[in-house]
Amino acid sequence: MNKLSGFDWTAFVLVIIGGLNWGLVGIFNFNLVGALFGDMSIISSIIYILVGLSALYLIFVAGSLGKQSGGKSAA
Repeated sequence: MNKLSGFDWTAFVLVIIGGLNWGLVGIFNFNLVGALFGDMSIISSIIYILVGLSALYLIFVAGSLGKQSGGKSAA
């Protein structure tokens, strides 16, 4: 059984950050990334790009990651 690579974990963390940020935007109209780094600053843009690329990466490797973890559900 293979373990997740550092790249896989980084992608997961970035997608979680993006999801939480969108949740804050939807519920409270508060953009945490924009508040921390400035609205559409270079750093904010880089974070958004990395989150998007991480999501694309996870879309393409989702099947193989499930097989690596054993593919068993908690139910």
